[in-house]
Amino acid sequence: MTKVEVGEIFTISDDENEEGQEVEVLGVMTLEGTDYVAVGFVEDILEAGEEDIDIFFLKVDEDGDFSAIESDEEFDKVVAAFEEMMEAEEDEE
Repeated sequence: MTKVEVGEIFTISDDENEEGQEVEVLGVMTLEGTDYVAVGFVEDILEAGEEDIDIFFLKVDEDGDFSAIESDEEFDKVVAAFEEMMEAEEDEE
């Protein structure tokens, strides 16, 4: 299993944005044997702080490559699991 660390910064690009954008890993979790990461754009994090940024969820494959989550059902499961994880971390503080 590939290890992605919180705080890691990498560049993602889509078909329309050739040069890519830097994203920072905000959370990592394994759900049903698959690794997922929550990321936010570095630019947004620097400008807005962590409270007011868009968070994206990506799937990590065996090679460490990131891909979009295809199904709504899978996406909803990942969002719910990340929310639980974040609430648990807040309760610890």
